Amino acid sequence: MNGRVLHVVGTRPNFVKAAPVVAALRATGHDQVLVHTGQHYDERMSQIFFRELGLPAPDTDLGVGSGSHARQTADLLVALEGELLARAPALVVVYGDVNSTLAAALVAAKLGIPVAHVEAGLRSFDMAMPEEVNRHLVDQLAELLFVTSPEAVGHLAREGVEPGRVHFVGNPMIDTLLTHLEHFDPAAARAAHALPERYGVVTLHRPANVDDPEA
Repeated sequence: MNGRVLHVVGTRPNFVKAAPVVAALRATGHDQVLVHTGQHYDERMSQIFFRELGLPAPDTDLGVGSGSHARQTADLLVALEGELLARAPALVVVYGDVNSTLAAALVAAKLGIPVAHVEAGLRSFDMAMPEEVNRHLVDQLAELLFVTSPEAVGHLAREGVEPGRVHFVGNPMIDTLLTHLEHFDPAAARAAHALPERYGVVTLHRPANVDDPEA
């Protein structure tokens, strides 16, 4: 497409997903703008990913920070509206399912700017999860739905999404993994944490998984 592409990222998973998309568009000479909402903002949740993934420094960091879902989303709406009006993109690209994703999609839709959703169609089928609410709403607003798995194509079809909006493109998280495999040093990681040759790693987040000690 012709015209400026504006990427909106705000959290650690967004950075990992955006890196290969930004790199691919850079290779084709597209005019790009990278807006960081500041939803994740400290060194180990934000800046380190820009350095290690080769993401360009954000053209704008909105510095929204933390807050309740309502307050954070409201602050994002106001800040992103001004940014989109000033930048006048031809397309807004959003990633994943966080509040920054929802706010950017809503602002762009209200301004009549097409939205592309990377990682569309994923579903947990648990509407108690704020991310699940965001997924449904963003997929309704986006003109281009970039899907990472065949299951997601099926989810969107069952929800009545027009097939022409859905594009099965693969998983940018895997693209990022493969790009950076050579930088991994398992031996150093084992030594740093006194781990045996064989070990397992589990990462946990989301309140449903970590807020209840019994779970």
